[in-house]
Amino acid sequence: MNKKLVFLTNPIHPIVHAELETFAQVSVATSTRDEDLIAGAAQASVVIVRHPLPPALFTQAKNLVGVVRHGAGVDMIPLDVASQHHIAVANAPGANARTVAEFAVGQMLALAHQSAAINARMRSQGWASARTLADQGFDLAGKVVGLIGTGAIGQAVAKMCHAGFGMRVIGFRPSGPPALDIIESATLPQVFSEADFIVLACPLNEQTRGLVSRSLLKSMKSSAYLVNVARGAVVDQDALVEHLTQGNIAGAALDVFTVQPLPEQSPLYEMENVLLSPHMAGITDDSLRAVGISVVRQVRQLLQGELPEHLVNRQVTTAIEQRLFKLTGS
Repeated sequence: MNKKLVFLTNPIHPIVHAELETFAQVSVATSTRDEDLIAGAAQASVVIVRHPLPPALFTQAKNLVGVVRHGAGVDMIPLDVASQHHIAVANAPGANARTVAEFAVGQMLALAHQSAAINARMRSQGWASARTLADQGFDLAGKVVGLIGTGAIGQAVAKMCHAGFGMRVIGFRPSGPPALDIIESATLPQVFSEADFIVLACPLNEQTRGLVSRSLLKSMKSSAYLVNVARGAVVDQDALVEHLTQGNIAGAALDVFTVQPLPEQSPLYEMENVLLSPHMAGITDDSLRAVGISVVRQVRQLLQGELPEHLVNRQVTTAIEQRLFKLTGS
């Protein structure tokens, strides 16, 4: 029997790729330009998403039954367009949550202990000069971590900070109260005014776009740090740059930005109190395998005519089931 085509916008873990090839024909995009993604997906039954999809892809891929996000956030997928065409959208929620949480906590430690500045000073000015920065650091124990978003990532951060460092954990969840006892429910203004570290771990949607406003940043303690492992558009980045430049907040660790890659002329590159990383908080060999396993399982379900276990656009379930039956015959 002919294997159905699965199109990848970007390469995935080799072991996961090999597993996918046991039951599907696999094609990988030659580039991530819109026209190449559209052409590559034209005959595909399923698209695995690691790059933003152009809306036109859904109108031209006549065999498409589903797109599966290689990760949790579905802001790379025009959800409304997919739903209009009765195409299933799925993701892999929680598969790399611990990886992202470890990264966030690691950045908190690096900021608290001045790790980047001390490393740079020791390389450029030597041992004695670097040691003079040590007493500017502080312990995490007894400090307050504020979470914006208390889903899988936020809960993992909360457990690490509470059990590992004895930190007080407060949290704001845009969609409702936190679901973990160790997270004290707080309003958005309370999180920003009380926390020593604010960790952004919420999805990007209409409720969270621009959520971290100029006024909220202004309410932060001058000794506080912002850690963003969510999406760049959750923050008013221009306002953040201003507050960092003026010393209104102590610093930040930023893994995501409003424009990616971060433009070379961005003033963030020149700030010694800012840790920068290229949207990699959720990427390790372990996490890519874990996410890939969830993705492959759902691709198999779709090709067998079944709803994926983590269907996102459930509001059009009946129409999706009808399309699945029509295109897969099962």
